Amino acid sequence: MDLSRHLRYFVVVAEQLHFTRAAELLGIAQPPLSQAMRRLERELDVDLFHRSPHGTELTTAGRLLLDEARALLAAETRLRTLMRKVRDGDLGTLRTGVPPDVPAALLHELLRRCAEQAPGLDIDLHEAGTTEQLRLLTEGRLDVGLVHPPVDATGLTTGPRASIPLGVVLPRTSPLARLDEIGVADLDGHALILAPRDGAPGWHDHLLDTCRTHGFVPARIRHAQAPEFLLGLVLAGHGVALQPESVAHREPRVAWRPLEQRPLHLHTAAVWPRRGAHPAAAGFADLVIDVLSVVEPPALIGHDRYDAARPWTVVYPR
Repeated sequence: MDLSRHLRYFVVVAEQLHFTRAAELLGIAQPPLSQAMRRLERELDVDLFHRSPHGTELTTAGRLLLDEARALLAAETRLRTLMRKVRDGDLGTLRTGVPPDVPAALLHELLRRCAEQAPGLDIDLHEAGTTEQLRLLTEGRLDVGLVHPPVDATGLTTGPRASIPLGVVLPRTSPLARLDEIGVADLDGHALILAPRDGAPGWHDHLLDTCRTHGFVPARIRHAQAPEFLLGLVLAGHGVALQPESVAHREPRVAWRPLEQRPLHLHTAAVWPRRGAHPAAAGFADLVIDVLSVVEPPALIGHDRYDAARPWTVVYPR
């Protein structure tokens, strides 16, 4: 017996106290409606209606059932709505991995847009490099991660990839900062500052291979995970870095110059388990690309933008 359907029929009959009108409202014939009410009475083992030539009235059991049926049907509607939101990824918790180098503007806009589009979805952030995120995804401890390809994505689905051009971060006092663009070979003999290999080995190796192919063999490799530490090393003259433009915005005493022929791009993509995927994972991946296109526009523009005066006060530590 479909109890929900019979209760819906019952509520309409109880409100109309007229089987023919109730049948018309329900869009069914009157005889099947009468049969359904008799089945409900047999199922509950009570009389729900007083039927007489003068009309139809509710029994005591019928009046009690009317209140309960309304509450049950409302609860069913809420439950279906709740489950639909879960199915569509609009409700629940999305355990999300983000790399340590994620720009603050990107993180802010991503969380804002998530809250706007799916207010019932809790984004539980975990800061981790690409290698660590892949391990957590494999172990089922993350639902989705933001990684820097190339990666071994066995068992994972990879979302759309955003490619952000890299340029040279160097002190403004460097002679190379006078150039509009810098060739990779122009960096030969400089030390290179980049993130440790274990965080994203595929990306680390790709960057160094590209540098060597284009004539830049770093005199020394220095590792820096935090952007502030990287910028400190650059300012101290300990090397140059190949980073997106947003990194240079953190420190007014460094310059950012695009690379000739744009040979290097930082790739970012969302990945999630192929089996048992979180309902919100694919939508989150698309949102990341949408936000990246605004926060980190891929089109290169002249370096005057980076040399412009900052619209905020810079305070140097004493």
